[in-house]
Amino acid sequence: MSRESNERFVPGNTPQLNNPFAKLTGDGLSAGPAEPPPASAAKVGRIPKPGRVVLRRETAHRAGKVVIVVDGFAPHIGLAAIEELGRRLRQTCGCGGAIRERTIELQGDQAAKIRAFLEAEGFQVAGVK
Repeated sequence: MSRESNERFVPGNTPQLNNPFAKLTGDGLSAGPAEPPPASAAKVGRIPKPGRVVLRRETAHRAGKVVIVVDGFAPHIGLAAIEELGRRLRQTCGCGGAIRERTIELQGDQAAKIRAFLEAEGFQVAGVK
C-alpha cells in the first residue's frame, strides 16, 4: 500500500511549484517606442471597392413573373450592407423584393434601372442589360 502524506492542502498556503518565469525580470530591456508608428496612408480610411455583381432575369417557379436577381457580391461586403443596398434598390425602383443568401431579388423587369443604380454605387455590373 502507499504511504499517506501528512501534508494536506490548506487554502492560502500554496505549495511552491516550479515556475519557469519566476527569475525573469525586465532589466536590460528597452522601453520600446515612445509613440506607436503612424499608420500608412494607404490603410487609413481605405474603403474597399464594391467589386463585381451579376444581374440575372428569372421567371422559374414564380408563375411567369419576372424577377431580377443581383448576385455575386464580394466576400468583404457584409450582410448588413447587402440588406441596406437591397432596401435602397427597392426604393429606387419602386418595387418589392427580398434578400436571400447574399442575393437581392427585385420584382419586375427593371434591369436598366438596377444596372444604373449599381454602377452609380461603384459596382461593376455584368449580366442582363
